Amino acid sequence: MIGLVDAIVLALTVAGWCFWIAAWWLAERFFGQRGEVSPDAPLPGVSVLKPLKGVDPEAFANFESFCRQDYPRYQVLFGVSDPDDPMVPLVRRLQARHKDLDIQLHLLAENEGNPKAALLHQLAARASYDVLVTSDSDIRVPSDFLRSAAIPLSDPSVGLVTFPYRGTAPVTFTARLEALHMSGTFLPSAMVGRRVLGMRFALGASTALRRHDLERLGGFAAVIPYLADDYQLGMRIARLGLRVSMSRTVVASVLGATSFREQWEREVRWARTTRVSRPIEYPGLLLTHTLPLALALVPLTGASTLSLAVLATSLTLRLAVAWRVTALAGGHDIQRWLPWLPVRDLLSAAVWLTGLVGNRVTWRGRRYRVGVDGRLTAIRSRPLAGGAADAEAGAADVTSEPERGRTAGPGPP
Repeated sequence: MIGLVDAIVLALTVAGWCFWIAAWWLAERFFGQRGEVSPDAPLPGVSVLKPLKGVDPEAFANFESFCRQDYPRYQVLFGVSDPDDPMVPLVRRLQARHKDLDIQLHLLAENEGNPKAALLHQLAARASYDVLVTSDSDIRVPSDFLRSAAIPLSDPSVGLVTFPYRGTAPVTFTARLEALHMSGTFLPSAMVGRRVLGMRFALGASTALRRHDLERLGGFAAVIPYLADDYQLGMRIARLGLRVSMSRTVVASVLGATSFREQWEREVRWARTTRVSRPIEYPGLLLTHTLPLALALVPLTGASTLSLAVLATSLTLRLAVAWRVTALAGGHDIQRWLPWLPVRDLLSAAVWLTGLVGNRVTWRGRRYRVGVDGRLTAIRSRPLAGGAADAEAGAADVTSEPERGRTAGPGPP
């Protein structure tokens, strides 16, 4: 006979099974549906807005993927707040290689609050077209990316298009664990969130929206004070009575080499972002930690036959769901790391527990305090020691990228 605590843990674990089965089913339905169909009207011009700060892995190849789009009219606008940013020579090189494309580099002011949103606000004012596509600097996209961004916006009921993402090109062990999280945990969870929450959120890696809708919600300036700019955009678009549409085009987050400290700070920032943005939903993420719950049940019940069966079932289900969803998202290169999924799930549980408390986050080498409403307050303005490492990485990227021979496209997020 099991006790009350054992019964609660068992019930949560079984509820977690239901969650992952639902995520699997929803992912199959989502990726199995027909993609976007081109409208009869001409495709609108698109302005791609890319805020930059420090060099990301394989940054030049990431940028080039935006220069090889199967799309008639578009421009790419890069924004930096530091003229000595190591991204600057990469963009200059990109301009020299793609002279037939409108590629602009702007030196912009760095305002208080969300630095990414502040740069997007200034880039939007300089954009030539009315469809605005945002993209993080570590994102690599397929050649049909802009079509996937613009076509859904031909439907007047759609106010924002957001893109699922997967991890790719991990070099270190911690980066591989992060790729497992993106493809095997976050992506299937987003499928559930899309259905249960009515898609009132956006995924921050890449989004697309019309300029006049952005102006109706107050522009990017309205989200500068907040940590979760993607959540704020999705929520405000929904308040306008418009839909957030998730594209079936999966973009890739190129991870490269990351340290445990970098990964931990980034994931704790995501966790605290979720907690302050959606406090009612945050406890529900406990259902995603099925494997740690099942593992905790073993010592609670004295390694009973029931607990071992529950653990085996949980492990089998997690591996099956992660394998299938990773394949659906095109992350076949990540599948060979699935034996490490139990370690990844234990780390995710530790991140979730840490995210329950505290209000400080680290973002691109700067520390912030996050208020209960999700607003940011800078704690210190001086970059941390990691800034020097970023600069060295940038120099390495500039000199070694041609030797790597990386090409545009989604890569092997």
